[in-house]
Amino acid sequence: MRKQSPLAGRPRSALRRPLQALVMLFAVVVGALTWSAPAQAHGTVVGPPSRAYQCWQKWGNNHTNPAMQTEDPMCWQAFQANPDTMWNWMSALRDGLGGQFQARTPDGTLCSNNLSRNASLNKPGQWKTTNVGSNFSVHVYDQASHGADYFRVYVSKQGFDPKTQTLGWGNLDFITQTGRFGPAMDYRFNVNTSGYTGHHILFMIWQASHIDQTYMWCSDVNFG
Repeated sequence: MRKQSPLAGRPRSALRRPLQALVMLFAVVVGALTWSAPAQAHGTVVGPPSRAYQCWQKWGNNHTNPAMQTEDPMCWQAFQANPDTMWNWMSALRDGLGGQFQARTPDGTLCSNNLSRNASLNKPGQWKTTNVGSNFSVHVYDQASHGADYFRVYVSKQGFDPKTQTLGWGNLDFITQTGRFGPAMDYRFNVNTSGYTGHHILFMIWQASHIDQTYMWCSDVNFG
């Protein structure tokens, strides 16, 4: 006598449920991978570190420590406003600006690259500074090796106070624009300045090469 299949007699709906569950699980996994991709595809200036990178570097593994509130109040307010600003330090980008940086980035939004989720980076205050001389090296880390059409470098004017003033285009001195960089994970170039002392904001624009994609950052430096 032929043995009956163990599946025989089961309703088709019962057979479909495991398949539907597998399809749903696959969709969730694919969706998670798609969502996380941007966090692994960009970069920032790591030396002197941008505000978001500096906060992530110092407090990322210790971001719930209440000591941050007194030791590093600007990072504290940034973490309170939106921790994703630090977790995605590599994703402060906008697409399709067409080189209209000033026209499409209002005063007071430069440090956040006019991204509302990163608005905490625009706040004036006691941001931690990196000591530099009049001539110093800049290091940009690019996770996906996009390349650069150029980097544009500015320094806040002598007399501008990052502790009390919000940065606008009129507060900046243009220093230099680099040439093109081929795809790489690390870009380094020298910046030559004169006449600056004390706490300043180093403001940089990275025009990526792979598409019209623009990054803007503020790094806090102390000219000795």
